[in-house]
Amino acid sequence: MIGSPNTVNDMRLLFRSFVLLDCVSLVLMSMQLWNTAIDFDKLPDQLSVKVQAVLMFPMFVLVLIAAIGQFQLKKFGFILYYIQFPFRLYLWVFTLGFITLVPMALGMYNDDAWFDPMLKICFMAEFIRLYLTVKGQINLKKKTDRNNLPIKA
Repeated sequence: MIGSPNTVNDMRLLFRSFVLLDCVSLVLMSMQLWNTAIDFDKLPDQLSVKVQAVLMFPMFVLVLIAAIGQFQLKKFGFILYYIQFPFRLYLWVFTLGFITLVPMALGMYNDDAWFDPMLKICFMAEFIRLYLTVKGQINLKKKTDRNNLPIKA
């Protein structure tokens, strides 16, 4: 039918956009991991700080593998994203996490006035991404089932 939206292509574009944002997060996360690995002895002697530092390494691998899976529209990519979602919130590994660096880049980071609103935006965006991922995966499954296309395992 002419003019009807192609749901599969729309979902593919949505998921690939998420993968692109995850790649930006991975670059920023790799810099953070490098500093953590070098200065692990200098971290505060609090259990929560040590746990966060240790969990960041497997989280990096999970985000990378999930991004690859979502790019290819594979089930394991979505499953890994759902598994890592609570850890993303705990470790502050956000899809739009790089926006917290915008005020610093613009020279407006003199005080912490910008950090709280940017962090709230990141939290909201992560829940919106979760909603869109679930909704998109359901639509994608319905579309592939309706067209009798094989679902990628």
